[in-house]
Amino acid sequence: MEKEKLIRDLISGGYLKTPAIIEAFQKIDRQDFVPPELKLQAYSNEPLPIGHLQTISQPLTVAFMLELLEPKSGEKILDIGAGSGWQSALLAEIVGETGKIFAIERILKLKSMAENNLKRYGFIEKGIVKILWDDGSKGYAKEAPYDKIIAAASAETIPESWKNQLKVGGRLVAPVKNSIVVLDKISETQFEEKEYFGFSFVPLVVD
Repeated sequence: MEKEKLIRDLISGGYLKTPAIIEAFQKIDRQDFVPPELKLQAYSNEPLPIGHLQTISQPLTVAFMLELLEPKSGEKILDIGAGSGWQSALLAEIVGETGKIFAIERILKLKSMAENNLKRYGFIEKGIVKILWDDGSKGYAKEAPYDKIIAAASAETIPESWKNQLKVGGRLVAPVKNSIVVLDKISETQFEEKEYFGFSFVPLVVD
């Protein structure tokens, strides 16, 4: 099956490594998160349009970013740019029933799309995922601090609000221009930063 081939390719390419993340890719079907007319392309390793000038990210990129994020069971994670809900569902599968995913989406129709797609998995009903209609560039202070923060859209710089809403010992993974930046918060004011070059993202929508 094409889904298994995609997952095998991501594993052999070194993008998928962690058993819990591999299992999430197997259980959460990308086909459930693409528009109906693109179902046949759901397992292609490329971004696909979901409307409103937004995309569902390339599987390789999602795998790479989740491996950098290192999500774990029971964690509280802020997911900025919910889109059609695929990454939120992957994260929910990983954190499990003791974890929480707060996913922010700026575009109301995409928020509704994500909620409808996630209903198939029961994550919203179980209280694991909450989709919020808001400006992701400001984060979501109400539920801060977070164990982890991940963003799907590219900012010019990492917003200070995201850094402030991360707990000490937490990790933030986000696109900045055409790179992926990893920030580890080692104290209230200090971060360790790594940068991975050569990616392409839709821009972060801000007010």
